[in-house]
Amino acid sequence: MVSGVHNEAKYLAIKYMNEVDKYPIQRLCNAVHIARSAYYKWHKRKPSYSQLTNEQLIKWIIQHYEEKDGILGYQMTIVINREHVVHYNKKRIYRLMQILHMKSVTRVKKKTYIPSTPQVTAENILNRDFHADKPNQKWLTDVTEFKYYVGPIIKKIYLSAIIDLYDRRIVSYKICDSNNNDLVFSTFDEAVALNPDAHPIFHSDRGFQYTSKAFHQKLIDAGMIQSMSRVGRCIDNGSMEGWWGMLKSEMYYLRKFTSREELIKAIEEYITYYNTKRYQIKLNCMTPMEYHEAYAA
Repeated sequence: MVSGVHNEAKYLAIKYMNEVDKYPIQRLCNAVHIARSAYYKWHKRKPSYSQLTNEQLIKWIIQHYEEKDGILGYQMTIVINREHVVHYNKKRIYRLMQILHMKSVTRVKKKTYIPSTPQVTAENILNRDFHADKPNQKWLTDVTEFKYYVGPIIKKIYLSAIIDLYDRRIVSYKICDSNNNDLVFSTFDEAVALNPDAHPIFHSDRGFQYTSKAFHQKLIDAGMIQSMSRVGRCIDNGSMEGWWGMLKSEMYYLRKFTSREELIKAIEEYITYYNTKRYQIKLNCMTPMEYHEAYAA
């Protein structure tokens, strides 16, 4: 039974690639180890309900894969079920993606660290507890860099962001040409302005901005509890590191940017997509903003 289902998926892939991409039937059959006579026998028979369903799924898979530039892996099932108001098993969609040789093109790059002399330090109060029971209970923050090219010259911009552990939404973010206090302070000020009643645990690494007396005072004034990762323990800020990896693997590593404006636009568009369009299993297949608004309701 499993073999028959697997072969049907191959037949569907042959049919689609022949009709859309005009690949020769014989070449496609050879590629998936199917006899051409077997394919034609299958092609001439009356389509079953399962076949018709798989044909529709293949069209949706290719549509969303191309729309998102190949970044959809496990999320493909969520996107199809949400966007088309259906409910299909992830194993079925994964099997069809395998037959179509489609997989997420994302990859992760390790982060490098620059040591600094802190003015203020705090204990690791968060203690790797990345669960929150309500919005604005725990915020994480960090700064990361992006490179773009102007001819042979490499230039950089920096992104500062704050993420809420409850709904995983990006609370605020700022982009700047320099990694300085103003970048971090303005990100924090915007987050406070948008959430004036928020008094979360505020967790960061030991970057120079976060260990400054001026930033520590901002946290006191906002009624927040400061928490910091231990030296050399990036996993202490694991959810923030994970978000950087997602952003860069789904948007940044896939392209070579040749202008500041192009890169900033891509970052801003991705954050909007992430907050409002990117469904997450951990959020009951909702987007961060949907999950946030569901709590408010």
